[in-house]
Amino acid sequence: MTVADIQAPIAAEMELFERKFRDLMKSDVMLLDQIMNYIVKRKGKQLRPMFVFLTAGVCGQITESTYRGASLIELLHTATLVHDDVVDDSNYRRGFFSINALWKNKIAVLVGDYLLSRGLLLSVDNGDFELLQIVSTAVRELSEGELLQIEKARRLDITEAVYYEIIRQKTASLIAACCAVGARSAGTDVEMVEKARAFGEKVGIAFQIKDDLFDYGTAEVGKPLGIDIKEKKMTLPLIYALNKAGFWEKRRIINIVKNDSENPKKVAEVISFVKNSGGIEYATEAMNHYVAEARQLLDSFPESAYRQSLHQLVQYTIERSK
Repeated sequence: MTVADIQAPIAAEMELFERKFRDLMKSDVMLLDQIMNYIVKRKGKQLRPMFVFLTAGVCGQITESTYRGASLIELLHTATLVHDDVVDDSNYRRGFFSINALWKNKIAVLVGDYLLSRGLLLSVDNGDFELLQIVSTAVRELSEGELLQIEKARRLDITEAVYYEIIRQKTASLIAACCAVGARSAGTDVEMVEKARAFGEKVGIAFQIKDDLFDYGTAEVGKPLGIDIKEKKMTLPLIYALNKAGFWEKRRIINIVKNDSENPKKVAEVISFVKNSGGIEYATEAMNHYVAEARQLLDSFPESAYRQSLHQLVQYTIERSK
C-alpha cells in the first residue's frame, strides 16, 4: 500500500492544497521567501493534511475551511519543528539540512515565529476561530509533553501512565487535531468532531509506539538503533522490561541509560535486555490494541471511499519502515 493509493479519493484536493499552501508561504522579504521555498520543497509524506481531508470527507464535505485547516496544521507544526531543531541543535531534518544548520539559530527562531503568526492570521482573517482553538490546544499540549519528557528524563522515573500522557501530548495531540479540524471544517456536530478527535488520538498513540519500536531494530530502515536510549528517553518496551526486572538488574540498566548511554556496547546491552524481557512483544500488543480501538471508532462513521482510505492510512502508520 503506497501513499498515492491511500490518497486516491483526495488526489485532486491534495494537489490544490499544495498550490494553495505554496502561495501562502510566499513572502516579499527575499531571505524569507528563499527559506519558505526550501521548506516547501522538502516536505514529508503529507500525512497530516491527508488526515484532515479524509476525515472531512468521512464526516461530510471538503470545504474551503478544510484547506485552511490543513494549512494551519502544517504552518504551526512546521514552526514547532524549526524551533525543535534549534533546541536540539539538530543539523538534519528528514535527511536534509535543517533551517538552523543552513541559516543559523537566530534566523531559524524568527522563521518559526513567522510561521506561527502566518497560521494565526490565516485563521483570524477568515474567522476560523474553532479551528484555531483546536490546533492551538494541540500545540500547547505538544509543548507540555516535550517539557514533561525532559523533566522525567532527568530522573528516569517514568511509569506507564506517565509515558502514555507524554506521547498523548507530544505526538497524538497533533493527529487528533488533524481529525478534529477535518470534521469541524465539514460542518459536522460536536459529537462527531469529538469522535474524530478520539480516533486521531488513538492512531497517534499507536504511531508513537511504532516509533519506539524502531529503537530496537524492528525495521530494516528507520532511525539509528538505540537513539532513544542515547537521549535517555523512557519508551514503552524499556519501561515494561524494567518493571519485570529484579532490583539489581533494574538498577544496572538505569545506570547505563543515565551515565553510559554514549557507549555503543552498553546501549546494545540495554537493547538485548529489553528484547529478552519481552518488551518488544508487549509494546507491539499495546500498539495493536490502540489500532483496534481506532478502527472501531472509524467504523462508526458512514461507509465511503474516504473511510476505506483512513483504514489504509492507519495500517500504513503501523507498517511503515521509518
